[in-house]
Amino acid sequence: MANQYQLVVVLDPAAGEEAVNALVESIQAKIAQVGTVDALDNLGTKKLAYEINDAKEGTYYKVRFTAPVEFPRELERVLKITSGVLRFLVVRIGE
Repeated sequence: MANQYQLVVVLDPAAGEEAVNALVESIQAKIAQVGTVDALDNLGTKKLAYEINDAKEGTYYKVRFTAPVEFPRELERVLKITSGVLRFLVVRIGE
C-alpha cells in the first residue's frame, strides 16, 4: 500500500550550487527507486534561526512523493548520514 508523503529538507548552500543540485537529484533518485516524485519545489535560501553545523543559511526544498509505508524510515536513515543535509522532516499527507 502506498501513501503520499511530504519531505522538507534543508541543505547546506556553502557546498555550492552544483553540490546542492546533486543532493536533490540523489534524493529524487532514491525516491524513484520505490515510488514516484509528485512535486519538487525549491523554497530558496533562507537565514536559519540558529546555526546548524556552523551554517547560518540553508537551502530549503519541499518534495511531495508517493511511496510504500516502510520507505520513509529508510529515507530518513539515508538523510541522517548524508553530508550536506542540515535538517529534514518527512510527514504523511492525508487522512
